[in-house]
Amino acid sequence: MDVNLDTWYRPKIDKKKIKELSVKKDLPGLIHFFLYFCLLFISGYIAYITIGTWWTYLFFFIYGTIYAFSVANWHETVHRTAFKTKWLNELFYHISSFMCDFEGFRWRRSHTFHHTNTLQTQDDYDHEIQVSRPIELLSFFLNFIPLSDLFFPHKLIKYEVIKHAFGKFSPVVEITASKIYQKKILWNSRLYLLIWTLVILYSFYIWSFLPIVYIILPTYIGKPIWFAVNVTQHLAAKIDTKDHRLSTYSVKINPILSFLYWNMEFHLEHHMFPSVPSYNLKKLRDEIDDQLPKPFNSLYDFYKSVLPSVVGLAYNSENYYKVRLKN
Repeated sequence: MDVNLDTWYRPKIDKKKIKELSVKKDLPGLIHFFLYFCLLFISGYIAYITIGTWWTYLFFFIYGTIYAFSVANWHETVHRTAFKTKWLNELFYHISSFMCDFEGFRWRRSHTFHHTNTLQTQDDYDHEIQVSRPIELLSFFLNFIPLSDLFFPHKLIKYEVIKHAFGKFSPVVEITASKIYQKKILWNSRLYLLIWTLVILYSFYIWSFLPIVYIILPTYIGKPIWFAVNVTQHLAAKIDTKDHRLSTYSVKINPILSFLYWNMEFHLEHHMFPSVPSYNLKKLRDEIDDQLPKPFNSLYDFYKSVLPSVVGLAYNSENYYKVRLKN
């Protein structure tokens, strides 16, 4: 991923060390995806065999939560750091892209743009974060309720894919993708739409809602936990700054969530050095720890500290979270 961060604040680190930390391997990615899909299939199977009991709701929620964390798999593969072998990275990138509705060609372009223009609202706008000032509190808190996205179908990522399938591109595509690349987005969006349509038709054919639950709805069912973790990346942060220490956070989370999130809780470190694979981010943190703000000690610590700023931004654009720098 070609990301130019020359104009941003960069901590001091030995060039040989960062080169060493940026080395990619196949084995960590293969182990991660094997365990991830094992957890997904096991939870999905238990949800199926418990249909008719209250347990099925719990296990469909667990299945949906694991499925929703496919965004983390997409994220590591979009940076091409999940595997050393290119075709493996591409294969799992497109699988993960479909699972989280991030049409692969569109989001590869826009994510590069996000890294070079993080939380920028002037000139090159960061469309991926969709910075909102003031923050819409109702929309924000609804993210913690399963299936609440379905009340706003025009805001779904699936809706964007459908628009792209009919050639109506969003502004970020017009900005980041060439005409040739737009054709790839067009046809890949049509492929997504075709698969969704076949799933729905098959559900009607077998007279069962299950194919839709397993393939189309899981990200909405399991969104609350994924959202609670993922939104910690830039929530209520300062905009229009060239210092990731002010716009991006790192948060300590438990080992299970860390696995599902593929170590992206080290998000500040990742934005500073996006070429470093997720399994080396902890080592990277150790190298530059004295130059960075302290990470939040837990999700509770994060929300206790940042949530007042979220509420404050509903009334004043200057109520963003003020990070305390060490130097």
